[in-house]
Amino acid sequence: MIANASYAWMIRNGGNDETGAGALALAASGPDLLRLGIVAGMVGCLLIIPAVLTAFRVAPRSRLAFVGGSLMIAGYVCYFGVLLSNMVIITMAQRGGPLADYAAVIDASQSDASTGWVFPIFIVGNLLGTLLFAIGLLRSRTVPIWAAILIMLWPPLHIAGLFLGGEVLEVIGAVLQAIGFAGVAAALLRRSRQEAPVG
Repeated sequence: MIANASYAWMIRNGGNDETGAGALALAASGPDLLRLGIVAGMVGCLLIIPAVLTAFRVAPRSRLAFVGGSLMIAGYVCYFGVLLSNMVIITMAQRGGPLADYAAVIDASQSDASTGWVFPIFIVGNLLGTLLFAIGLLRSRTVPIWAAILIMLWPPLHIAGLFLGGEVLEVIGAVLQAIGFAGVAAALLRRSRQEAPVG
């Protein structure tokens, strides 16, 4: 949520990070905010792992949730690496110098076949994985229906946001997804209390 909100604020007057030149310009316009967004995104990538593993405990028999959740974990592990590489872009933008050369280096590094595979894995895990995971939770009937639906809203809101621009829908989707995961955690806590031996 923080990562999406930071990016939304940075591009409020235009701009994007789709090319090396665009990424450098964005980094130069707000390096501290971009750094906050990157670090928040990295922390989010780490937190998605225990969040999904918690859901596996709530819905242990759902193969769909397991497949989708596994894709999510793989995708966000890949995205952690993508985000970490953006710290170099901030350093380049702040250092100054041959920005056209820096932009060419960024573009070349992102199209390198030896590391380019992380991007499709992230996309599949982020969108398809989240959708399958949420459907699996919904079908398991082990979490509140609203929690599964809120998690399920992330992929369509993210895709719609990509077409509409501005990142607002992504921020809304991230907030709803976080609330959905809180509902999953609450379901596990409630079940743990029910199963705890009475002493």
